[in-house]
Amino acid sequence: MARFVRWTALAAVSALLAAGCGGGPSDDKSGLSWGRCKATSDGPAPSSDWQCATLKVPLDWSKPDGETIGLGLIRARARGGDRVGSLLFNFGGPGASGVSMMPSYAPAVSSLRERYDLVSWDPRGVGASEGVRCRSDKQILAAETVDLTPDTPAEEKAYLADTTDFGKGCRKDAGELMSHVSTADSARDMDRIREVLGDKRMNYFGISYGTELGGTYAHLFPKKVGRMTLDAVVDPGADTVGHAEDQARGFQRALNNYLESTGQDPQEGSRKIAALLRRIDARPLPAGLPGRKLTQALAVTGIILPLYSKDSWPTLTGALDAAERGDGSELLTLADRYNERQPSGRYGTTRHSQRVISCLDDRERPTVAETKRLLPRFEKISPVFGTFLGWDTAGWCHDWPVPGQHDTPEVSAPGAAPVLVVGNTGDPATPFEGARRMADELGKGVGVLLTWRGEGHGAYGSGSDCVDSTVDAYLLDGSVPKDGTVCS
Repeated sequence: MARFVRWTALAAVSALLAAGCGGGPSDDKSGLSWGRCKATSDGPAPSSDWQCATLKVPLDWSKPDGETIGLGLIRARARGGDRVGSLLFNFGGPGASGVSMMPSYAPAVSSLRERYDLVSWDPRGVGASEGVRCRSDKQILAAETVDLTPDTPAEEKAYLADTTDFGKGCRKDAGELMSHVSTADSARDMDRIREVLGDKRMNYFGISYGTELGGTYAHLFPKKVGRMTLDAVVDPGADTVGHAEDQARGFQRALNNYLESTGQDPQEGSRKIAALLRRIDARPLPAGLPGRKLTQALAVTGIILPLYSKDSWPTLTGALDAAERGDGSELLTLADRYNERQPSGRYGTTRHSQRVISCLDDRERPTVAETKRLLPRFEKISPVFGTFLGWDTAGWCHDWPVPGQHDTPEVSAPGAAPVLVVGNTGDPATPFEGARRMADELGKGVGVLLTWRGEGHGAYGSGSDCVDSTVDAYLLDGSVPKDGTVCS
């Protein structure tokens, strides 16, 4: 079971560098003990340009003098002499590790490093910051056989039991932390990070879910907003069902564009893929690996991953052709990349953290009966992804051990400095409509919309000189573009 929110273009397609926090003498006024980053089981340590530290913050922000938890931080110092300050990055998810991703993403923002210290962190419940693991690798593998689009009472029962079991595993591992990993909690952590880094205002680059986190920060601390860019924007007005509909619409739109690029009629091509998925649902495909087959859920995940980047569309063609021939190996490989499955059989924990955070955020808990009534609407939006994402609304947080906090996040930020909101009209995971909504809800004079007519998840660094130069001018020089600027 998965929600396709996190920024995957880099996180799952490319090999990630991973870093742990090492000790060492403090070399600045932050009070943190910055030292060399350590290698982890997931990868080697980054170069000596990078430093890591652990910041203590309250477990419960309503009890600032109570129990604390540690947040893993990573940074690289600015190269130039005219330093603006720190630029804090969040790469999405929720659940993506900034400590792991920041070094691999740094080449894409090398121009920004001339005037900024590049900084990221593992939000609470993620990686080096009290990361949550809800299941063992063996249990994750066994759960691959659960049908995520149940067709019978027995399949429904197994589907809901799987969610209940997952939530119990999270509660057992996370304990009290499970009630304190919300987006609002992390936004307050961000302000403590800003404070210890010595910045008067928050300079921030949020991607995918990181845009919701940035909007929440702007709402809570409007007077502390500095230069803030939100790229690949999550719609702040969408509830659980609305978000699933947005993703069904976005991925179907991207699939249509892919099909057109191969000379196929999108409707006919989608019907063909939907028929393939139904066959796989009835009889999973062999995938060339002992004890594993390509299930319908894994096939959907394998199709979704290449839609995050236009450069990956040829890979999708090969994988679909192989599946039509009865070979599920290529789609399984793509699904394993998304699911952070290593050749050793070890799984990453992004999806564990993602679920723990989002189910604490989201109050809405659609029932199976409500979901069944919604399925025709989902299937109309997307014949390929609709059923899968429709059922996800019932299963994602079913029988969750802690209640959700809100229906939609509050992002209004009256009095904040201008926030640059970047939307991509071809974004599959966070459709463009969310960017317009974010700009509007931030408030008049705050949300400034920059549109790119492109493909893939995210706009900055995706091939548009117009987007890159506009964002750079804003972050480096404070030059705010005209609201509604379009890069084609």
